[in-house]
Amino acid sequence: MSKKPVMVDPEIQALTEIWLTAIVSLIFCHQIAARIPSGAARLLSVLPVIYLFPPLPLRLSSIHLGGPTIFYLVWLGNFKLLLFSFNQGPLSATPPLALLRFISVGLLPIKTKQTPSPESSSDHKRPILLPLKCGLLAVIVALYKYREFLHPYLITALYCCHVYLGVELILSITALPARALLGVELEPQFDEPYLATSLQDFWGRRWNLMVTSILRPTVYHPVRRISTRILGRSSWALAPAILATFLVSGLMHEVIYYYMSRASPTWEVTGFFVLHGVCVAAEVALKKAVGGRWQLHRAVSGTLTVGFAVVTGAWLFFPQVTRNGIDTRAINEYSMIARFIAERVGHNLISTS
Repeated sequence: MSKKPVMVDPEIQALTEIWLTAIVSLIFCHQIAARIPSGAARLLSVLPVIYLFPPLPLRLSSIHLGGPTIFYLVWLGNFKLLLFSFNQGPLSATPPLALLRFISVGLLPIKTKQTPSPESSSDHKRPILLPLKCGLLAVIVALYKYREFLHPYLITALYCCHVYLGVELILSITALPARALLGVELEPQFDEPYLATSLQDFWGRRWNLMVTSILRPTVYHPVRRISTRILGRSSWALAPAILATFLVSGLMHEVIYYYMSRASPTWEVTGFFVLHGVCVAAEVALKKAVGGRWQLHRAVSGTLTVGFAVVTGAWLFFPQVTRNGIDTRAINEYSMIARFIAERVGHNLISTS
């Protein structure tokens, strides 16, 4: 009796083909481009890969499959390849990275620790916090069923928590196989941003540190060197570098929004990041002016920091998400995932009984 052919979901098939293409591209970079002298010549050799990555995620329609793929390939992956062209960044090392490590670092939101350190108290807390955050995200998703009865301010707060928990958990899940395969210690991807005591602390030391680690060498340091030559070693030289970094981050978020919505950008999310860039630059200048002579209590500064992020997020970050129905599609996908898991579990229970 012949078996029925296994039907593969088109989205999963597209995802598989995209990532196989990305892996082959990184093998090319490791085996061929790495042998070319750094600079313009190596940049020309990796340009086909840099041009290849942006159209790949256009084949995906799922928020939870497309979102990470866009982030990993179009943003992080291409920025890492640009640095690699000039013998900088995480893909350039002495001695050269092994192939598996090169591919993992190039395609995934991970950064290996240069000097592994003894486990700190925060490291011990992470295995405990991870299931708690998973449970909290599940509660938030369950509350969406009652959105029509919830106050808009509460929905905004739920969206803020959802973005934080969702991004951190996806990045953490992605890092698990890489950590197991490579057998190395990885840098944290988030550092409890709700404990931030300033915008500089929030964006520079706690929120999505994978983005921070790639924007520093690609945008912040080059612009700071240029502004220092022009303005000298003053606090004013920092402002252009900070503003340029936040501007690039805003533009890359516009790209991600376009992929997920296919709608023309309205530049609100760029405005969100530019506003925060201006505030961070002002905060840095103020800190240099007053030194350590005056400082708010961390309970006050922390509340103001998180509150400012939430309020400006409701004003500028989320409108493009809600206007284009990205939030509704993401919530519906959670329901589909839950049904799929329930059906699989039920099928397995029946087959084993």
